[in-house]
Amino acid sequence: MNLQGKHAVVTGGARGIGKAVCLALAAAGADVVVNFSGSEQAANEVAEACRALGVRAVALRADVSNADEAQGLIDAAVKEFGSVDILVNNAGITRDGLLMRMSEDDFDAVLNTNLKGAFHCMKAACRPMMKQRSGRIINISSVVGVRGNAGQANYAASKAGLIGMSKSVAKELAGRGVTVNCIAPGFIETAMTDVLPDAVKEKILTEIPMAKLGQAEDVANAAVYFASNEAGYVTGQVLCVDGGMAM
Repeated sequence: MNLQGKHAVVTGGARGIGKAVCLALAAAGADVVVNFSGSEQAANEVAEACRALGVRAVALRADVSNADEAQGLIDAAVKEFGSVDILVNNAGITRDGLLMRMSEDDFDAVLNTNLKGAFHCMKAACRPMMKQRSGRIINISSVVGVRGNAGQANYAASKAGLIGMSKSVAKELAGRGVTVNCIAPGFIETAMTDVLPDAVKEKILTEIPMAKLGQAEDVANAAVYFASNEAGYVTGQVLCVDGGMAM
């Protein structure tokens, strides 16, 4: 799948799934904005790795939960590359805990980044995409948003909300040549899953028909597909990359 001449923004692109998506888009030929809110060094390293693949890449700081910063991110991407053709909303946080002990602050923080952040970025990007009558919006949801998970009411709400919002926006933008799709990863080997106790990992594996954790590249490959011309007639869909968990 050839993405040469396309320009992408990946939120939360400094590590994990976001990093893999940046590298996969770059390998397919797309210029990449690596968004970050925390580790500038990690984001710069991802941008350098993308440039080593022969594309343009920059690291840009923005807290997407803030509407002005999200708008500034898209504006900066347009200024840098001339257009935004691909938006991958990957930025996300967790504040896990049982409902009875979950604070309002922990609930709001997760919704503000995972769901409202995607809203801010989609709202900012849809205007230039509608004007050019083309675009690909890819939202990274989660299998938790499909099937729920104890101790993650806030995270599940944010990821389930992202699915519903994506379907709604897909209907709004379809007539302008802009597609909106979701990827719902299962348990992927990242820094987040590395810290889980072995007993928890073993229990997780019993719930995965393929009996193994996924790789960030598995999700990145799905993102490249949704970003490509080959997915031009696909919108409003949720692709579970989860080893069969959501079946």
